[in-house]
Amino acid sequence: EKQPLVAWNLGYRKQDIFERVEAFMKDYYQHARYVYRISHALQRRLALTGGNEPRRGVLPGSRAPAPGEGDKLIDGFFLREGILYYVRPGIFKKDPERLIRVFRHSQQFHAKIDFQLRELITASLPLLDARVIHSHTAYRSFRAILTAAGEVHPVLSLMHDLGVLERFLPEFAGLTCLVQHEYYHRYTADIHTLNTIRTLDRIFTGESIYGENYSKVLRETDNPPLLYIILLLHDIGKGRAIKGHAETGADMADGVLKRWGVTDDQKELILFVIRNHLKMVQIWQRHDIDAPRTIHNFADFVASEERLRLLYIHTFCDTRGTDAEMWNSYKDSLHSHLFKNTLACLKGHRLFDHGSDRKEAISRSDLHQRVPYISPQEMEAHFNLLPNRYFSNVDVEDIALHLAMVNQFLRQVADTDSLGSLIPTIDWKDDLDLSMTVLNIVTWDRSGLFFKLAGAFSLAGLNIVSSKAISRSDHITIDTFHVCEPNGGIAQGKAVRDAFRQHLEDALLRDRDLLPDIEAQARQFARPAYLRQDEYLAAPLTTVIGVYHDPALHRYIVEIHAADKIGTLYGLTKIIYDHGFDIIFARITTERGVIVDTFYLETIDPARQIAEADLNNLRVTLEAIMAPKEADC
Repeated sequence: EKQPLVAWNLGYRKQDIFERVEAFMKDYYQHARYVYRISHALQRRLALTGGNEPRRGVLPGSRAPAPGEGDKLIDGFFLREGILYYVRPGIFKKDPERLIRVFRHSQQFHAKIDFQLRELITASLPLLDARVIHSHTAYRSFRAILTAAGEVHPVLSLMHDLGVLERFLPEFAGLTCLVQHEYYHRYTADIHTLNTIRTLDRIFTGESIYGENYSKVLRETDNPPLLYIILLLHDIGKGRAIKGHAETGADMADGVLKRWGVTDDQKELILFVIRNHLKMVQIWQRHDIDAPRTIHNFADFVASEERLRLLYIHTFCDTRGTDAEMWNSYKDSLHSHLFKNTLACLKGHRLFDHGSDRKEAISRSDLHQRVPYISPQEMEAHFNLLPNRYFSNVDVEDIALHLAMVNQFLRQVADTDSLGSLIPTIDWKDDLDLSMTVLNIVTWDRSGLFFKLAGAFSLAGLNIVSSKAISRSDHITIDTFHVCEPNGGIAQGKAVRDAFRQHLEDALLRDRDLLPDIEAQARQFARPAYLRQDEYLAAPLTTVIGVYHDPALHRYIVEIHAADKIGTLYGLTKIIYDHGFDIIFARITTERGVIVDTFYLETIDPARQIAEADLNNLRVTLEAIMAPKEADC
């Protein structure tokens, strides 16, 4: 948060603070990288005294050793006790392609590169000219480095440190020390790329905490090391512009792959993944992946199992390489769910388009064992009152829970007055694997229910991660929410749960507007500017609001990407209700002060025909509420 002022005082005078900070930090990283190289080289020299007094004026270890008996000679180098040395200082002038091969030798023999050899490599960088860049034999050496599964990151990282990588692959040079000033990335573009490759190494070696599942899929691909090329090239478009970098990167990668002589089949796979490497996240972050139509559409888009497998693993490596802390078991479950269902679809396995087959396949006796006090008649009535799509992706344990909750709710309705019949039945369950709490709510379906729930969650200090609502034909709704505390984790303590229930009953039973309480809460937690110590400089974020009809999904959809404030979700969902829409599905993502929310809508009045003007009016109103106020700027 101090970088704009520091940059200004150091002479970076761009008025746009993000352009100013990016220019300043790029220079900083370049200079710091150079200082590190020199300091590290000096440290290694001083460590190699060997117990002998050096001549005056000569740094310890400055004389290059000569090969001796027992040393292994390799292509103008020799190997001694796990360290690779050069035989003569002119080896690279004689054969510049050795500047690539030396790293393959180091990798193959698990050898460190002597510091004097490192200095010679750096001094010889001008020899990496167009002839070497376009050399097929140089690429064969480089490709050999990329096919040493599980051992690629250390070599590429060293090539980058010594300046070889960006000379041999000029398209990579634009990423070096490039600051990505947006809310996901915490590394420069070059380090991010290398981090993705390190993640792939760990999948190959089984070190990744999520590695077992990805290792299995990796083994099923036709050419697993191909992913190293994909990851290395996937972000090169950012050297030209961050926006649209996937398409730009695919065009740039096309030239690289032609230069390297990659086969047409492999090139098609590589370019498909690069061009669409953000697609899977966009699908599971924004859409209902339990809906068979979503899966079928994505399967049609991917079109092949090999593409899907590569895209699945790439997405994981890319996201983990962005910031490992932002990947969790919940995101992993969404990612894997989309992959497995799409793979099944591509294999020709029939998805339950309407859930009717699975509805009949569910064992009533199994359910009866779980909830023995529910009569067979009541159980069958429950099944008949639910839409078939409910049964597409819900397990027996959840069906039993919902059946028990509906039974409890109906008994409560029968035993209380009309006001008491509005009190919802609530079940809390902590999911430690996902590190969040699953909340099931059974109540009468009514217009505006979602925004009232959103207000109660906000006042209880809980964030909604995702939600899904299913209504029975007798107007009883079963709503499921995944929620967490503001900094992540399960909803802690009885006080939080009691507060949620109290605020929800105020909204549902007494029709209380929760907005004043939400605004008061926001003022209470707001701090004066001079006390703020934000961990992140707010990213340049343009509010994007889409309101449209998706004919492929047969859905009316609202998508919002904007800065988050306390009460934002309540305000947004209330506007949707005020415009005559109900929310039937929501995917809520809130990270580092940014929301990426998607809502599926249907009209409150089933007879109402939605016109384009209705969608435009809703979009204009949402844009007005999300526009930054003067106090926010």
